[in-house]
Amino acid sequence: MKMKKSILTVLFALLLCMTAVIPAFATGDLPRLVDNADLLTDSEESTLLSKLNEISERQQADVVVVTADSLDGKMPMNYADDFYDYNGYGFGADKDGVLLLVSMEDRDWWISTTGYGITAITDAGIEYISEKFLSDLSDGDYAEAFTTYAELCDDFFTQAKTGTPYDIGNLPKEPFNVLWNLFIALAFGLVIALIVTGIMKGNLKTVRFQSAASNYVKANSMHVTESRDLFLYAHVDRRVRPEETSSSGGGSSIHTSSSGTTHGGGGGKF
Repeated sequence: MKMKKSILTVLFALLLCMTAVIPAFATGDLPRLVDNADLLTDSEESTLLSKLNEISERQQADVVVVTADSLDGKMPMNYADDFYDYNGYGFGADKDGVLLLVSMEDRDWWISTTGYGITAITDAGIEYISEKFLSDLSDGDYAEAFTTYAELCDDFFTQAKTGTPYDIGNLPKEPFNVLWNLFIALAFGLVIALIVTGIMKGNLKTVRFQSAASNYVKANSMHVTESRDLFLYAHVDRRVRPEETSSSGGGSSIHTSSSGTTHGGGGGKF
């Protein structure tokens, strides 16, 4: 009887040790939208979750959004990576996918990429995507920010499957802006009009200031008998020619999470 108690005590202690190393959020089978900070309305949550599910199933790569009030002392990168790993996100053996974490504690954001997500969404891609949603995120338009993130992730996965992932020197082209080009055309027309009217105004003057002294001298009234060029001094600037840097670069910087999984990623403040 005592031996059975001892065995049960040891097993219970081992169970406690095992659960102690697993993060508190490791519940498994979580949806692709986890709004713990309650930033979205019910209707916004429903719409966004449907979009995330549709994109994820079609691309066969999880596209996830997580919000939190606190990171429990973790760095944004570590929290995002662990949330993705310990909750079982990702398609296939490589756990393909991407997760956006938004923490209201210190207004941090982080994008964690895994598996094929590392290939599809490079460091340059993360910077590009974040530039598109950060203004909405800062303004509190969370639904719009998360929708932009989801749609751009979709575009990046689609592009990567063509064999040429978006990266440095190959980022999405900005759409044609009709209003901006109209403004440029009007400004150019205004400049041309000012030049033409200036010339016409100048032609109306019969006497005007001369910029050179020779214009005031009567022709053939002076004869130059000798001329010399005297160089008083010379000055030479010497500068080190900068070395050429390679423009190839690109790709994703990677690291290993606490679970031993390889991740790419990047983030900042909003």
